[in-house]
Amino acid sequence: MISTSISTLAKGSVLAFSLLVSAFGYSQTITAEQNQKIINAKQGGVISLDGFLTEKFPLINYQKVVLPGPQYIISDDPEYIREPEGISLQEKVQPGAVRLYVYNVNGVKDPQKIERKITAVIKNLGSSKLNMRMLKYSSQKPSSNYFQIGKQGLADYFASNGEERVRTIKPGEAIPVDEQLEKNVVKYDELVHGFYEFVIDQPAEISIIQTSPKEKGPEALKRIKNILPPKGHSGAGRGVFGVSNYDIITDGVVDTKNGVAQIMLADGKIDPWVLGKESSRGQQAKLAGNYGVMYNINMKWKSSDGKGLALVSWNSRSADNKWCNGMAMTMVVDKGKFEKGIVKLPSDKLTTRGAPEAIVIQVFPPAPNGQEQTINLTYSPPGASCLPTPLIFIPVDLK
Repeated sequence: MISTSISTLAKGSVLAFSLLVSAFGYSQTITAEQNQKIINAKQGGVISLDGFLTEKFPLINYQKVVLPGPQYIISDDPEYIREPEGISLQEKVQPGAVRLYVYNVNGVKDPQKIERKITAVIKNLGSSKLNMRMLKYSSQKPSSNYFQIGKQGLADYFASNGEERVRTIKPGEAIPVDEQLEKNVVKYDELVHGFYEFVIDQPAEISIIQTSPKEKGPEALKRIKNILPPKGHSGAGRGVFGVSNYDIITDGVVDTKNGVAQIMLADGKIDPWVLGKESSRGQQAKLAGNYGVMYNINMKWKSSDGKGLALVSWNSRSADNKWCNGMAMTMVVDKGKFEKGIVKLPSDKLTTRGAPEAIVIQVFPPAPNGQEQTINLTYSPPGASCLPTPLIFIPVDLK
């Protein structure tokens, strides 16, 4: 499997805002009206910050540490499966933990075969029975509402506690990874979104198959041999990847007196995309967007000027990509003005558009005497949304 060493990222340090205003023509401070909008917003609420949002906010430097984690498989190429039946992904995994992200759309227009099944099947490649237990489970009903599926899929994954049931597979046999996918009928242009983490004790092969709704996945696996070629520029990609979890540890201490700053993740530049292998071609694979990778963020901060720290995000890609007209995500957020927990973003509507819209994620009050505090967040790039989705920290007056 691929392994990655600890790397220091984010070249831009927090520069003097007066220079930035001169060079780029934007303001480093919010107005009194915008301050009130932020502190009065409900968690996950969308507010308008006219003339404020920009991609040019100073970057918070961080160390990115690769954590031990499950073997990670994603099926998103071809994203739209145009063939009535075929295998869109087939990868081998070793005993241990596995994370699987299924993100495929029925692209069949033929009226006779317009209803399909997209299912995930696991086959035991070992010489003894395979025991399988689900650790995390998120399975959405097929839908053409991709934003809702992506947002709810992450929420269900974060909330899942798995199950105690152990399923067994005889050597050479196969079973569905998700029994619900076996029951679903997928219409044209509907997305199948499954996000799972499970543990196995024998080597196995995982296949994502499109077939007739009347045929069971394990039976289709015996019959269907054509592995659909990846397009290479479709969706996030496909393959098996050795990096699935990161710790993000920010450098130094963020101080509210220094103004607005942002953490930039999964942009492919500051935070490079994970590499792996796509077995049907035996070639290197790139996980464009790092979708399904978990980021555990740890940031120290203090308030030298008595201000609180608001965390917001926005759809930064709406202006330069016609396919990026909406953004929706889910995070696990530390306690602040609002309680700690899973937050769907936005919470008051399906998506946020582009600037001037911003989503208020949390507001962190200052500690007495300006003492240091730590913010912990869990972030994963949101399916169906364009990246990056910057995490912007704004000093706010809570008085």
